[in-house]
Amino acid sequence: MTQFDDTVMLHAQGLSKHFVLHNQGGVKIDVFEKVEFTARQGECVILAGPSGSGKSTLLRSLYANYKPQAGSIYVRHGEAWVDLCAARPFQIMEVRRDTLGYVSQFLRVIPRVATLDLVSEPLIGQGLTEEAARKRAETILARLRIPEALWSLPPSTFSGGEQQRVNIAMTFVQDYPILLLDEPTASLDKDNRETVIALINEAKGRGAAIIGIFHDAEVRAAVGTRSYDVTEARQAA
Repeated sequence: MTQFDDTVMLHAQGLSKHFVLHNQGGVKIDVFEKVEFTARQGECVILAGPSGSGKSTLLRSLYANYKPQAGSIYVRHGEAWVDLCAARPFQIMEVRRDTLGYVSQFLRVIPRVATLDLVSEPLIGQGLTEEAARKRAETILARLRIPEALWSLPPSTFSGGEQQRVNIAMTFVQDYPILLLDEPTASLDKDNRETVIALINEAKGRGAAIIGIFHDAEVRAAVGTRSYDVTEARQAA
């Protein structure tokens, strides 16, 4: 494995991904090829490229939801390095629990679990007392303007913007060393968008490495450190 300096948190090396449409006669769709970039402590790497260029697929691959056909994803997990492309399922779950946070475009929750329980659960899993976890969950929910009257309700009943803020709270309640963000501000109003910008910049300030997709130019300008164009990797290949 390549040796990395102490600031590197994630390194994607030679990633290639395609899908085969078996119901379309085995048509092969190449999504990206030979993607290679590094995310360091305290920076936000913006994934760039037109719609359909593979940005969300790449982000899901970095979270090990998709497995690339080639390449490695090295993640600094505590004192060790884990290649998510070669890791066993229990290793991936450990990395997700302690190291790698992910905000998707979609809320996936158990239908009848209360919002406060959903947000506090990861902290309890890390060893916090229930009281401390719930207090921290209450703080992030209040900051994201989720009314207290909704905390005891399942977020499946909420509006789209409220659900997205619960999504964000479930990740930002924990100080993950690495954050993957897929359009976290897409359905938010101005005030909540500014709150999320502040949360991202605070995470950068404590040394988190962030990789994100942001279609809002103002958000990109407010949080981005540099960009990585997914289409350039395909053209270079």
